[in-house]
Amino acid sequence: MNVPGELQADLYKGFWVYMEQEEGRLLPVGLELLGKGRELADEMGEVLTAVILGQDIAALGEEALRYGADEVLLADHPLLTGFNTDAYTKVMADIIEARKPNVLLMGATFNGRDLAGRLAVRLSTGLTAHVTRLEVDKESSLLLSAVPGFGGSILAVIKTEFGRPQMSTVSPGIFKPLEPDDVRRGKVERVDVRLRQSDIRCRVLEREVVPAEDIGSAERIIVAGMGTGGDMKLVDDLAAALHASTGVTRPLVDIGVAPREKQVGSTGVSLRSKLVVVLGASGASHFVAGLRDADTVIALNKDKEAPIFDESDVCVVGDIFEILPRLLEELEGKVMVV
Repeated sequence: MNVPGELQADLYKGFWVYMEQEEGRLLPVGLELLGKGRELADEMGEVLTAVILGQDIAALGEEALRYGADEVLLADHPLLTGFNTDAYTKVMADIIEARKPNVLLMGATFNGRDLAGRLAVRLSTGLTAHVTRLEVDKESSLLLSAVPGFGGSILAVIKTEFGRPQMSTVSPGIFKPLEPDDVRRGKVERVDVRLRQSDIRCRVLEREVVPAEDIGSAERIIVAGMGTGGDMKLVDDLAAALHASTGVTRPLVDIGVAPREKQVGSTGVSLRSKLVVVLGASGASHFVAGLRDADTVIALNKDKEAPIFDESDVCVVGDIFEILPRLLEELEGKVMVV
């Protein structure tokens, strides 16, 4: 455990990425973090290590190597079959305290956020959540993590001078994975897992997986903001006419208009769509962070000074409740090329 004022930073080496897996499949966010981790580890002169927990996960080690890891640590144990907060926290904390990594990146998924927060407390280190940009401070070689703050009006850059590892969580879709290299080789090591049933205070009695659309991979998407007033009918009609998916800004999720998996932005989903149409969103930085990899962004807002226009390729000033019905009339009967 880190004690303020007593940290010997030079004892901590290595750039780690925690790779989530479900039923023997690596989640995409881990591969995305390996891609960015490869770049940053090279800048910091660190070895890039993937850490995977689960049962019967040997094949995942080779996959992590193909996506950029120098080495892989596998914690393979029957009590790690499915995610359990107690079990995963204990095992990860044991590995970290034994190996002393300098940096640990984790996905800002439901399970990743749960695990990251518990590890930060147990290890007495800092944690930067929902990061949208990662860089290396050239002078100190510390990790720089940028997050939106004050409702998205600023982008705060944070570094961890005290406490190790330097921890950050990153939402899925922020970074791009590397192309897999089938000839890449590295070290895959099974670590000793000391875990007993008595270490686990909470048991999962039933698990239900609800299918959800991955809007991050949609080619076309209509994104609704508070300017819609939460009325999704015109949004859905436009999406149907354009064969597009739908997404929303965080405030609409907060008031229950749409589920969390529809949220676009740094605390939601990042889009790599060919076309994004943004309706009635002001353009806070935590929202536009989810648009930066889109090919074309069209924004409609009645406020000509709305920040969203600074991030858009096509800007339309007007009332969506006047413009959309007329647009839908023009699109009616027309065949869209999918």
